[in-house]
Amino acid sequence: MTDERQRIEQLRRELHEHNHRYYVLNQPTISDYDFDQLMHELQQLEARHPEMADPNSPTQRVGSDLQTEFRQVAHKYPMLSLANTYSEQDVRDWYDSVKKGLAGEDFEVCCEMKYDGLSISLTYVDGRLTQAVTRGDGVHGDDVTQNVRTIRSIPLVLKRREERGERREDTSSAEPASYNSQDKSLSSLLSPLSSYPREFEIRGEILMPWASFERLNREREAAEEPLFANPRNAASGTLKSLDSRVVAQRQLDAYLYYLLGEELPAEGHYENLEAARQWGFKISEGMKKVHTVDEVLDFINYWDTERKNLPVATDGIVLKVNSLRQQRALGFTAKSPRWAIAYKFKAERACTELLEVTYQVGRTGAVTPVANMSPVQLAGTTVRRATLNNEDFIKSFDLHIGDHVYVEKGGEIIPKIVGVDIDQRPIIAQPVQFIRRCPECGTPLVRYEGEAAWYCPNDSGCPPQIKGRIEHFIARKAMNIDSLGPETVDEYYRRGLIRNVADLYDIEVQQINGDGSRTKSAQRIVNGIQKSREVPFERVVFALGIRFVGETSARLLARHFKSMDALMTAGLEELQEVEGIGEVMARSIISYFHNEQNRAIVERLRTFGLQFALAPSLLAPSSSLLEGQSIVISGVFQHHSRDEYKLIIEQNGGKNVGSISGKTSFILAGDNMGPSKLEKAKKLSVRIVSEDDFLAMLSKS
Repeated sequence: MTDERQRIEQLRRELHEHNHRYYVLNQPTISDYDFDQLMHELQQLEARHPEMADPNSPTQRVGSDLQTEFRQVAHKYPMLSLANTYSEQDVRDWYDSVKKGLAGEDFEVCCEMKYDGLSISLTYVDGRLTQAVTRGDGVHGDDVTQNVRTIRSIPLVLKRREERGERREDTSSAEPASYNSQDKSLSSLLSPLSSYPREFEIRGEILMPWASFERLNREREAAEEPLFANPRNAASGTLKSLDSRVVAQRQLDAYLYYLLGEELPAEGHYENLEAARQWGFKISEGMKKVHTVDEVLDFINYWDTERKNLPVATDGIVLKVNSLRQQRALGFTAKSPRWAIAYKFKAERACTELLEVTYQVGRTGAVTPVANMSPVQLAGTTVRRATLNNEDFIKSFDLHIGDHVYVEKGGEIIPKIVGVDIDQRPIIAQPVQFIRRCPECGTPLVRYEGEAAWYCPNDSGCPPQIKGRIEHFIARKAMNIDSLGPETVDEYYRRGLIRNVADLYDIEVQQINGDGSRTKSAQRIVNGIQKSREVPFERVVFALGIRFVGETSARLLARHFKSMDALMTAGLEELQEVEGIGEVMARSIISYFHNEQNRAIVERLRTFGLQFALAPSLLAPSSSLLEGQSIVISGVFQHHSRDEYKLIIEQNGGKNVGSISGKTSFILAGDNMGPSKLEKAKKLSVRIVSEDDFLAMLSKS
């Protein structure tokens, strides 16, 4: 028995080392078959010894379907964003400001790649991963530890000193060797410092490599599922999956770039990352420490071209003052550190041939033209399609089939056409003619006054509109049914389980439990649907998806009419009495409720118990308690939504304002109040009132 326990520990160490060699160093020393045999042996031994269960065992990287909702946790150190710049002059200005802030003292700058992924904070205690948290709002983030454990380039257990030895060169190849870290002898210098602290935090970026991204989209295309727009969206969506098996299958990667803690091994940021590399973390080989602004610009110019050869997406360079002491001296603004800045690369442009124009139908019926082009490499991906926005956009370029068009990626993400090479236009090229019938259902399109888009008016019979309205209905700002997603909606629609939003409330566990192995996830979906009955009236109005009625106008309508019945029977003039509701929106509301199918859906929602009137607390008689007071609302609240508090303030004579100034009477503060607002409130001596104190204040009146 003792021998088997020792074998478990030995196998875990070996498999951790093989993972590190394969996914971080790109230097595997055993075959995939041999690796799988070791893993299989460990799984069998762990099954016989459940008392040795360990969340950081290599066997846990396969993921589980038992994940529930993500828990929000507070960051020990706030995760601030960096100030962005797009020009060399801005870089020089930042460099000069640092020099001025340090009173002329010499300083070094650490230059790093700016990876385009999802920011993550990893906490290690005694060399073991204990928590992984997303950036969130910078103060609080989602605990995604279970999902992060499936990412094989993130060490679950750090390399012990006797296991490390000398650092080996990474011939891999995330970055070309010609610009690798210059201090190749640093590992020997760090050896006295290389023992990791008992507890520390390391931050980085979780990414989906180009190869994984393209493979994933090929699989989704074959399954007729919506494609991800870019690797960052794919990585973000993957990491937020409630099924960590999905995360494991999609082969995410991670680069770490910032170490925090009370007992760091060195006083320099660069040196700390080199130490972290020894512990088993994947640190960019392209990182470089420089001493002058000209060296900074040389680094930027080199990577502006060379980044196209990287296996992951990058969108710029991050510059950091290397000395931690100097970082502390420079300090922070309200939103970002003064000792760091992000230089963003300009959008890459390419020229290719326009082959045809196809059309997509959205939730509201808006028809969007899409350019289908000869494949061209752009910012690391093969681009075949680009949005053309609307008919006016097409006419502005006088687009012809066969034109050679210039394509850019807006923010290195969304491809868009930015020009046409008229000189290369074929003689027989035909101008692009915008369609006049819906490509999905054949209904004649309409164009509303003041609108650039053409619409399909068949909102109750056009499949993309039906599925789009259901996706809108379940969204966080609407009914907040977060246990559902677009893929699930599409599956239920194809199976005939749902044809409109009211059908959601008829779904039963046995209908979606498949072969019986998904009882927990099916129950979670049904529970989420049932819980949505508590969502307040104004969000129900928004969730209906009435054309042109956004979140703000839904709130205004709900406050004015106070019930669904009053809204459904309102006439044109009465609707236009509401602030912000014009004739086009008013006619759209009337048209929606005059549609028999829509009314039938609304009546079914009523029978399911959705909130069809403002909450009694919001209908209470008004007072003048807050008359003449300007109030800022900030944070997340327990008893009412932010919008409900805005109404309460107005009912009691107060005025809602969006920003803090010397004229602000007080701040109604919930949980997670933004750090910049908190700092400004302290600076201006503005009173902060908690949710409970605010309600107590009102109750006294």
